[in-house]
Amino acid sequence: MDMDGYFERIGLDGCAATLRGLEELQSAQMRAIAFENIDPLLGRVPDVSLAGIRDKLVAGGRGGYCFELNTLFGAALQACGFRADRVLARVRNGAPRGGQRSHLAWIVTVGGEEWLADTGFGGAGASVPLRVAARAVQEAPTGRYRFVEDDGAGELVLERETPEGWYALFGFDRVPVSDVDVEAANFLCARWERAPFPSNLMLSRHHERGRVSLLNTALRVESRGEVEKRTIASEAELRAVLLDLFSLPGAADLAPSIWRRLAELGHAAIRPR
Repeated sequence: MDMDGYFERIGLDGCAATLRGLEELQSAQMRAIAFENIDPLLGRVPDVSLAGIRDKLVAGGRGGYCFELNTLFGAALQACGFRADRVLARVRNGAPRGGQRSHLAWIVTVGGEEWLADTGFGGAGASVPLRVAARAVQEAPTGRYRFVEDDGAGELVLERETPEGWYALFGFDRVPVSDVDVEAANFLCARWERAPFPSNLMLSRHHERGRVSLLNTALRVESRGEVEKRTIASEAELRAVLLDLFSLPGAADLAPSIWRRLAELGHAAIRPR
């Protein structure tokens, strides 16, 4: 792990193996490196080896999805001296049950307490660690969260408060996760026709005032509790958004391919030249 390059990429000078250090590390990576699924959208299976992730996310000016973002984060956790264990969660997105194991996250132990630390959830996940043992509401810059036990599924479910009520994000158990589990889940998410990643563009980046996200051409900018929505109408506008809002210089040249793919899927229109 090239920690000097990693710290330069996320804008930190270093990290201490403390709760404060964990909070800073998670928040810094989420602000600097966007969630994006451009490779699966374009028919590619992301390389989830640490070397491949480093070249793409640290040196290449790209983002990634959970298997990339949280593998990178996990290497940083290890290098900083944290004790961390992987979990493979089932995404719910408001449903009473989750699907396949398709989300990678970390349980980090600090001072004898376990914390869910997750830099790779493309939805409105927490930008700071959450105490796993707590059942009370936990405040984060990105909203209010709580853990609920689902005995039927054998999972601990992370929920986020919305104006419509509590919304289930994902549920996880404590089954040990191996490298091959991550590789298999990554391949399934990138290639399976029932997975959302090959047929939708999904981008998300946190910032100090909120979060910016893009689902196909629907852009949403959240800042200090206010929400602005607009539709991306052209390839040129998409390129500008990739550069300016998501800080993805390594993806800007892919804008024509992304736009053509969105048009193939019926999410965008190709205008005559």
